[in-house]
Amino acid sequence: MDISQDRPLKGVRVIEMGSLIAGPFAAKTLGDFGAQIIKIEPPGTGDPLRTWRSPDNETSVWWHVQSRNKQSVAIDLRQPEGQDIVRQLAAEADVLIENFRPGTLEQWGLDYATLSRLNPGLIMLRISGYGQTGPLRDLPGFGVIAEAMGGLRYITGVPGQPPVRPGISIGDSLSALHGVIGVLLALYHRAANGGQGQMIDVALYESVFNLMEGALPEFDRHHAMREPAGSALQGVAPTNAYPCADGRHILIAGNGDSIFKRLMQLVGRDDLGNDPRLASNPGRVKEMALIDEAIARWTSERGLDEALRELASARIPAGKVFTIKDIAENEHYQARGMLRSIQLKDGSTLRVPGVVPKLSATPGGFDAGGPELGEHTATVLRAAGIPETVLAELRAKGVIA
Repeated sequence: MDISQDRPLKGVRVIEMGSLIAGPFAAKTLGDFGAQIIKIEPPGTGDPLRTWRSPDNETSVWWHVQSRNKQSVAIDLRQPEGQDIVRQLAAEADVLIENFRPGTLEQWGLDYATLSRLNPGLIMLRISGYGQTGPLRDLPGFGVIAEAMGGLRYITGVPGQPPVRPGISIGDSLSALHGVIGVLLALYHRAANGGQGQMIDVALYESVFNLMEGALPEFDRHHAMREPAGSALQGVAPTNAYPCADGRHILIAGNGDSIFKRLMQLVGRDDLGNDPRLASNPGRVKEMALIDEAIARWTSERGLDEALRELASARIPAGKVFTIKDIAENEHYQARGMLRSIQLKDGSTLRVPGVVPKLSATPGGFDAGGPELGEHTATVLRAAGIPETVLAELRAKGVIA
């Protein structure tokens, strides 16, 4: 039985080029929903992600998340014969995803102008640090730099201290998700408006900047600079992390007007809850320190679990700071299908994240982890019409593996 038969992207063929995070994350997301993902990797080494955050020479467990639902085809793109193979595959593909430095595909004769002549319906997603145009296009771009240029790093951290890095590669992942949106839009346009493909240009820094809310118009109109605010959120009150009696912290979001009144009643500060100056967010922002002090006094007299129970009873949004251990043991994560177990080729099992988003009629899914390097080279290239004799010659020359 075809496990992808009820998934919405069944029949969509994607060629994934590039490595590590942004491009492969976009392809992984499309694969979760039924697209066939043909992942091109360099022979011998493969995608560097295979060894990231792994002990000794073991395959990275991250690999089994990022590369699920994919077919690995080992091709040396630096050799003309390898480039010819990609052109042949692209002629029959729906989507090609790459995250090389701009100009790389042009050097190989695999740019959009060339491939679209072979396949006018081809959709090409190009993810890079600064985009395919502009004065910075040729600079190497990584997610960490994009997070800084996009404005995120400046506002993240404690006032007066160096900017703090989020503990994940969020610039890459945001760009991947923007890329997925672009691919889905282009697929719809192709189906509804004449069958033509197009090129999608995603820049890492722009993906970060797209999430910067009202920072630019606030600066333009009011000359207001978003600044780092620690665990609070500048311009919104109250929302912060507050200390509990057991040494842990609780996150409380009491910034809705009616929620604020209930919160102040709960913490024994009806005087603040009924103060007309604090009835809406602009007034509360002016008295943020006073409000936070009142909440912190209440939380510091209770353990985390007790505080959570009382806040839930008062219908006030609150939560603890989850570690990955908390997540792995959480009943709600389990009930929502977000903690999945898969069996690897060595017979061991591995817990991995489930699929997001959840579709009611055509949900996504996966049954296994990432492929071995070159596991599907012969299968994919035979299906593309390359004879066995030619495959043997290419293998002997190191073009494929």
